[in-house]
Amino acid sequence: MSDQLATAKQPEHFNEGKFPLKKREFGGVQPYIPLGPFNLRIPLIHHEWSWTEMLAAFFLGVACLGAGTATTMTTFGFDNPENIAALGMTENSVFLMSLTFGVLNAICYYLPSLLGDPVVPGWITPALPLTLKYLAQWELPNYATGNVDRVYAMIALQMIVALFFLIMGVTGIGRKLVDTVPRSIKAGIVLGAGVTAGINVFQSRMPKAPITVVIAVLMSYFFLFNSTFAKAAAKNKTLDTLRNQGVVPAQVFAIVLAPFLIKEIAVPNIQWGFTPLSFGFVLEHFTIFGLGLPAAKFFMAALPMALTVYIIAFSDFVLAKEIVTEATATRDDETVIFDAGRSNLVSFLRNGIMSLFAPWVPMCGPLWASGLLTITERYKRGYKTLHSYWDGVCTFRAATVIAVLILPLVTLIRPAFAIFFGITMGVQAFACGNVGMTMCTNRNERGIACVIASALCFYTPGWALLIGIILWAVIEGTELFAKKSDAQSAA
Repeated sequence: MSDQLATAKQPEHFNEGKFPLKKREFGGVQPYIPLGPFNLRIPLIHHEWSWTEMLAAFFLGVACLGAGTATTMTTFGFDNPENIAALGMTENSVFLMSLTFGVLNAICYYLPSLLGDPVVPGWITPALPLTLKYLAQWELPNYATGNVDRVYAMIALQMIVALFFLIMGVTGIGRKLVDTVPRSIKAGIVLGAGVTAGINVFQSRMPKAPITVVIAVLMSYFFLFNSTFAKAAAKNKTLDTLRNQGVVPAQVFAIVLAPFLIKEIAVPNIQWGFTPLSFGFVLEHFTIFGLGLPAAKFFMAALPMALTVYIIAFSDFVLAKEIVTEATATRDDETVIFDAGRSNLVSFLRNGIMSLFAPWVPMCGPLWASGLLTITERYKRGYKTLHSYWDGVCTFRAATVIAVLILPLVTLIRPAFAIFFGITMGVQAFACGNVGMTMCTNRNERGIACVIASALCFYTPGWALLIGIILWAVIEGTELFAKKSDAQSAA
């Protein structure tokens, strides 16, 4: 490593800016405050504030939290007029109350980058259909009669999931699992994440607003990946500034022009002021502080489902490490380290907090691949575009907290939630395909990766992972055993 740094060329104007106050050496790790297993980074002291990532977070972050909040409220019966009336609320007051879930989750979103985990976190998205099916065993909550078994079931499930993350992080098992997974299986997980994201765009996003989604996704591809535009931007300051905005132009198109030009989504009904917080109401009706601890039967019932959820989340640890490794390999000026053990511990904190104060149906996963990829694609362009990796990920989630507190912004973006998800899924499909194919070094690895990616389209991630392990054992595992045998014979 030292030889590489000696020959690497230091970027122009390296460390010449006023911020951050604490600057790294060329090729070193961005400064931080040691905090046990965590690395605490404070804005402007340990990283710059990136305005591009802030704009992206103002749109993408709010859209993600809005969709998660809507899913949670629907699961807890707040799209039911009888429940709304039983609590003396209106449809709009329910929407405003539900934003308390989003604000708390936004704060938890900020924890990973704040504590040194180099990711943009999100939901445990592939587990969501299974979680909804699991919760359907219990009747829709009835707030007039006090039947809230489904809320109890969700609290217990998220608590057990948090416990799994804690065990894997403290024991180091999670780190060892990520490091020992064969490259072909890792590539299959990455490719599968891309393929399933593409399917999501075609099946779920485009039917809602086909013209708007197509234009927005193509705009994102053009600004992020078009090589001709990249060459032109290198010679023109205005084009370079535009290109550096990543998916923001597509987002602006979706919320400003699409409702009026294409008319596939509603015109926003903007409400003014700061987002009202209803922590008292949420604590009383959704948490152990108002309802009491769930009965033991809920925890027992949650164990198999929680294990399934962790297996699903495991693939996100693998994907996160590969995205970070692939992006940082292009930069000599900074070292970024992904630690699966630390990532497990942060995921424990997030799920633990939400299970106590605002149970979150999508749950808290270690990675939002689409969000991270929008940052790493910019990071790979060099020091001039993004001075530090942490400028991007830290600003993105810190800005998300600010964004969800601005009510006009939340209500402005509300009609475009589905469009923004189409943008992020489209970026994930393209970028994961690129990363996954690059990871494979021979035809057997490419074949195994393709089969795993196909399995992820039809089965749960747990079953797809099992298929990949069996396939690897049949095709590549025998070679590993043969090498061990040869080594023992030589000894």
